[in-house]
Amino acid sequence: MTKAIQFGAGNIGRGFIGYLLKNAGYDLVFADVFDNVIDLINKEKAYTIHVKDVENEDIKVEGISAVNSTRDEIVDEIADAAIITTAVGPLNLVKIAGKIASGIEKRFEADSDKYLNIIACENAIKASESLKGYVYEKLDDEAKAYADKYVGFPNCSVDRIVPPSKNENPLDVTVENYYEWNVEEAGFKGEIPQIEGMNLVGNLEAYIERKLFTLNTGHASTAYLGSLKAYGTIDESINDPEIEDQVRKIMQESGEALIAKFGFNKEDHFAYIEKIIKRFKNPYLKDDVKRVGREPIRKLSVNERFVKPINTALEYKLPVDNLLVGLAAALNFRNNEDGQAVELEKDIENLGLEKTVEKITEIKDEKIIEKIKEIYEKLNK
Repeated sequence: MTKAIQFGAGNIGRGFIGYLLKNAGYDLVFADVFDNVIDLINKEKAYTIHVKDVENEDIKVEGISAVNSTRDEIVDEIADAAIITTAVGPLNLVKIAGKIASGIEKRFEADSDKYLNIIACENAIKASESLKGYVYEKLDDEAKAYADKYVGFPNCSVDRIVPPSKNENPLDVTVENYYEWNVEEAGFKGEIPQIEGMNLVGNLEAYIERKLFTLNTGHASTAYLGSLKAYGTIDESINDPEIEDQVRKIMQESGEALIAKFGFNKEDHFAYIEKIIKRFKNPYLKDDVKRVGREPIRKLSVNERFVKPINTALEYKLPVDNLLVGLAAALNFRNNEDGQAVELEKDIENLGLEKTVEKITEIKDEKIIEKIKEIYEKLNK
């Protein structure tokens, strides 16, 4: 079988993972909830990726199809697939688990001995493992035993900036040239697929946290600090010298925690930080501050881009003053179109800042919470 299913036909699905699957020779099927997108894919059967960087390039992706991920047609596709990837957002993994479970059950009932690997390509730690948990909740014991043998859920880390863009063809996407897709080699079942651009790794945790502590922490910090100064895009924000300096200090602080934990070379890691700052400055991407800053409650949770590096740094008795600036800026994020931003603002108003911080971040240290409050009030002014 050479069929690949990409759950999520959005910018990441089309501009990153879906393209790599198609380029590897798979019969690519997108699964999405929006019928207008599905109909357009089935009509056009192609789209263009516009690479906008130092050197520009247009890449045509052809011979694609799409199905609705909420209908039974996706179950038939899963029953005949070799690989499934997702780019639906971490909070939506639970919503696609039922259909994936039904597809696995259909393979089990057909006594299929073909392997299926499911990779959740989300901005979250161990997203595939989370998806597996949701799927297994829907399976009976016999189907679970079958899945244990034939279905792999390798975790991965993904890194490519693919902002919303307006193109003549609504399916076209604009991306930066850089990308990184690291996948846990031990998580595969059966023969590992050969996909150019997929990097097989042993110690995935190091790659996941390097990306989370650096790209994700820096990106979000740029958005939240930029929002405070009423900038519209990431490149506008990072080109403010004050914000650039602060974001660099935040990433260097999280970097020291990574170096202590995983033994990364300091010179190499700090060079990696400079590469990321340069990516933020890409003038072609016009990445919206509100988009990058969305869902602040999730981004302030214990295993996410602020609290996890803070806790890691504290574990190694390293300073966190700059990381606390990023966290406090996130607490200041205001966007009436974002449900989590609205909820965060209400919690601060109703519970007070200290209790809100403890509730969302699970930080208990009173000294740290007091520092966050001081920075929050300074930024708020």
